[in-house]
Amino acid sequence: MSAEVILPALPLALTQGDPAGIGPELTLRAWLERAERTLPAFAYIGSGDHLARTADKLGWKVPLRNCDWAEAAGVFPEALPVIPLEDASGAEPGRPDPATAAGTIASIDRAVDAVRQGKAAAVVTNPIAKSVLYQAGFRHPGHTEYLAHLAAEGGVEPRPVMMLWSEELAVVPVTIHEPLRRVPELLTTELIVETGRIVALELKERFGIAAPRLAISGLNPHAGENGAMGDEDQAIVAPAIAALQAEGIDARGPYPADTMFHARARAGYDAALAMYHDQALIPIKTIAFDDGVNVTLGLPFIRTSPDHGTAFDIAGKGIARPDSLCAALKLAARMAASS
Repeated sequence: MSAEVILPALPLALTQGDPAGIGPELTLRAWLERAERTLPAFAYIGSGDHLARTADKLGWKVPLRNCDWAEAAGVFPEALPVIPLEDASGAEPGRPDPATAAGTIASIDRAVDAVRQGKAAAVVTNPIAKSVLYQAGFRHPGHTEYLAHLAAEGGVEPRPVMMLWSEELAVVPVTIHEPLRRVPELLTTELIVETGRIVALELKERFGIAAPRLAISGLNPHAGENGAMGDEDQAIVAPAIAALQAEGIDARGPYPADTMFHARARAGYDAALAMYHDQALIPIKTIAFDDGVNVTLGLPFIRTSPDHGTAFDIAGKGIARPDSLCAALKLAARMAASS
């Protein structure tokens, strides 16, 4: 799934994330390295004053320019475009503050609105801290669920699917942030089929893969060893694969998860569906720890994000690597061009 460099005419909408985290400095570094990384134009939705303070503290020369969406792509080569929001309530690196939650949420709202109005090509989100938003009364489990809420049509929210993507591997956990002991009871044939259907469609429409190949893992060691190590693979996973195949989707498995992720195996599929969080995330974080991208499939707009958190412990030190954010920007551009 190699991604060529594509520079769309419309800018990408980059949210501020938690202003006390590493998002602001990653944004600054991405702009400073825009030429060597061949990055698409993006506009930061947030406080220009806070971004300027961050740059000053780090000694980075980054010109900022408040502008509107129509100007952003033209501004980008010479200055970092900022779609201004109110100042981030005096946010300090490494000191999360619920007072900044309103700005964090407003930045997401503005990004989605810009894409849906055709002013921006895609949403790229800097990391948020859910605990900080919860303290301010945020009612959604996380970033992804809030984006699904914003995408609702007629009161019906789309079902988002999380994909972790890198040049070497793309993985989708069918169940996500669930205790391991709950996975067998949550896992259903219908859930696997719905997930596989969304992944196959998005690989066609937004990754330009004409006939996506899905490798689907088993739940148990050795994919159950014909029932000797649990019957879920025969009773739940195998019927889901058969149902996907009946829909014309190239789905294969269930495969033992411990043999799915070496280089020769990865050459045989475009995305791997795993049954639970660590089964999917351990291999991709081993292979692409610094430059993996979190992609939300199933939304009516494109959303990518760095595959890491706010890193409050190193915020403001200028040592956070922008690789994952840069990869998220480039992948969002590629997906926008393929749509």
